[in-house]
Amino acid sequence: QVQLVESGGGLVQPGGSLRLSCAASGFGFRHYVMSWYRQAPGKERELVAAIGSGNPWKNNGGDVKGRFSISRDNDKNLLYLQMNSLKPEDSGVYYCSVFQESRRYWGQGTQVTVSS
Repeated sequence: QVQLVESGGGLVQPGGSLRLSCAASGFGFRHYVMSWYRQAPGKERELVAAIGSGNPWKNNGGDVKGRFSISRDNDKNLLYLQMNSLKPEDSGVYYCSVFQESRRYWGQGTQVTVSS
């Protein structure tokens, strides 16, 4: 079955950096678009970034553009999110996700807190 396990979250000061990882298993990782979402308290879950199956495109839209970078290692079934110049409003739970066979799968999430 599909399993997604995030890691790398924590407490960081504004302006700092974190690198999130997502270990994927149970499906053909290299063939699927992978995404990072985040959810802040009291807010809806939102897309942060997505990456195509063959690394031909990336989507780091919105206010993370230029600060966050998504990447993947298809040989190791790993998804990454490099987050730089972090702001307090980046705080929340970050989820790795894949959509396959008509449903979206989620990991358990990793907490990111940006605070001084």
